Amino acid sequence: MTLLDVRSAFDLPDDVAYLNCAYMGPVPLDAVEAGRRAVARKGRPWTIGLEDFFEPVEELRGLLAALLHADVDGVAITPSVSYGLATAARNLTLARDGVVVVLEGQFPSDVYCWRELAARSGGSVHTVAGPADGDWTAAVLADLDRLGDRAGVVSVPPCHWADGSPLDLTPVGAACRRVGAAFVVDSTQWLGAAPFDTAAVGADVVAGTTYKWLVGPYSLGFVWLAPHLRGGVPLEHNWIGRAGSDDFASLVNYSDEYRPGARRYDMGEVSNFLLLPVAVASLRLLASWGAEVVSAHARVLTDRIAAGATRLGLGVAPPAGRSPHLMGLRLHGTGLDPSALAAALAGDDVHVSVRGDSVRVSAHAFNTVTDVDRLLASLARAGAGR
Repeated sequence: MTLLDVRSAFDLPDDVAYLNCAYMGPVPLDAVEAGRRAVARKGRPWTIGLEDFFEPVEELRGLLAALLHADVDGVAITPSVSYGLATAARNLTLARDGVVVVLEGQFPSDVYCWRELAARSGGSVHTVAGPADGDWTAAVLADLDRLGDRAGVVSVPPCHWADGSPLDLTPVGAACRRVGAAFVVDSTQWLGAAPFDTAAVGADVVAGTTYKWLVGPYSLGFVWLAPHLRGGVPLEHNWIGRAGSDDFASLVNYSDEYRPGARRYDMGEVSNFLLLPVAVASLRLLASWGAEVVSAHARVLTDRIAAGATRLGLGVAPPAGRSPHLMGLRLHGTGLDPSALAAALAGDDVHVSVRGDSVRVSAHAFNTVTDVDRLLASLARAGAGR
């Protein structure tokens, strides 16, 4: 499948411009059908065998590991990013007076667990202020230089969720190792749309979810943990995470041992017979595209959006300050009301998000130049450029 016919893999009418994958990705038609089959099979539970508790989970684990460029034993299956980060927070230590570093305006799930860790450890959360020049990488590195070895955990994403402002995680990871801080990455707004290499960035923890750029179901996610974190305490003590759980006849021979790697951190009922087939079908499709190809395709579209939005008088970050797939169109000084503008665009079947004083636009493999031109025409009709 080339990116020329990717759109045909989704139920996306030609007159709908869906540029809102940062909010929620559409599930591909193959995955929709996989979901239908899964529901029907659950209606005939005698068709669900022992292997169905384990084999789909391991396939999903492998597909996620490939996207992360990480080892499969490090992947745990979770219901959400917050679950994965809470798992990390439970198994990381913070010295008294230690600091957890986050970004200003970071997504709430990337903040609350660290507040709790800081509170129980006698530490604090340090918020990196939004840089005037948009260079989050330099801002994080400067704050780490000032904090030194007080920094115990650094939790940042590859790009800011609100407007796609990118961070170069490789020097951030190097700085974390220099000061002895654990490096935690929320990949939600990146993985599936752009390449990610866990080893290259030096992450200790990478969390994410399937329902956005992985075009999968809601209530399903993952967390990858480095080898030194795989022997910790899970959030819940379910049966399937224990050694020997594949022998149903011996489940009451209780085991203090866990299954290998990060599997001890899998959520309860990880063998979700309805969601897993959907996620597996979606990730197989993503794997057939390749993250590099998706990123290059999206970059062409976002560059076109940036040029058109600039002509309309909207604020746009320079190329170095934009992610390939996700960007913000700032309305400051235009007199446009963000919520009213989003409603006007939706009325034209152009779907984006509003975050703060900007319109957040996101492009995936299924988007086309036609989608971009519909967005720009709708912005003009709504008053941009007047």
